[in-house]
Amino acid sequence: MAVRVGFAAGASAWPEYQVPLARALAEVGVVAEVSTLLDDPASVDYLVVAPGGGIEDFSAFVNAKAVLSLWAGVEKIVGNATLTQPLCRMVDPDLTQGMVEYVVGNVLRHHLGLDRYIRGGTGWDQQVPPLSRERSVVILGLGALGQACAAALMALGFPVTGWSRSAKSVPGVACVSGEDGLQAALRRAEILVTLLPKTPETEGMLDARRLGWLSDGAVIINPGRGALIDDDALLAALDAGRLGHATLDVFRVEPLPASHRYWSHPRVTVTPHIAADTRAESAARVVAENIRRGEAGEPFLHLVDRALGY
Repeated sequence: MAVRVGFAAGASAWPEYQVPLARALAEVGVVAEVSTLLDDPASVDYLVVAPGGGIEDFSAFVNAKAVLSLWAGVEKIVGNATLTQPLCRMVDPDLTQGMVEYVVGNVLRHHLGLDRYIRGGTGWDQQVPPLSRERSVVILGLGALGQACAAALMALGFPVTGWSRSAKSVPGVACVSGEDGLQAALRRAEILVTLLPKTPETEGMLDARRLGWLSDGAVIINPGRGALIDDDALLAALDAGRLGHATLDVFRVEPLPASHRYWSHPRVTVTPHIAADTRAESAARVVAENIRRGEAGEPFLHLVDRALGY
């Protein structure tokens, strides 16, 4: 009997996922019927979702063995009281690679001071940058994305400090945790990369007080979550010339309103949430593997801890 998989990630996503998902399920030996028609929720064994996919009430999916998100961040659904099924977030190798490329590219851009040349310098302005081993990079968040970015940066010679809410040990990374560890990390950051999930504990985490711990001229790169940063506090620090630059890929409101000061600020680079997108081919393989695991009675990959919110 075929496993019934409901696809509720939005009508526009279905053409992109239909063939890769069928192929990935066949590759792991799962006979499945995948459909966007969810007129009989009780018959659905697995539900593939994304925010805005059309489901707000999960209570009718009484036999669903898991809800499989196509997004790495689950803050839009983890608090839904009707979602009582196991919830798995997306940890996708291609998504991770995309994030690594974005972070490394922007770290190198700021490290080398390329903006002064790209935007047109004033004459023969020879400002020779330090070597990578002389530039301290701090990453907030040591999950799959943070660890992958740390490894890539260390391979280029950057000393990397990583902060996480709970203590972690990552080879080669100076790992710190807790409020004292956060203060120590921010004080040593010349380039700060924020890769934390959005939770009640991380929202507005980089406020005026904590931004004040950063050294003069420090650069912030935020491809994590827009809500991590107090926008007014960041703009004040940039206006005062205390911080060197902010490269921002995520925002509290997206698309970023045309009237927002980030667009015109000379010390801000806006990118339109392009750092790490879910790609259908690789994401379909992650979904298929979790369905195979569910049918085999094995633990799901990337199961969300409801208490932590990720």
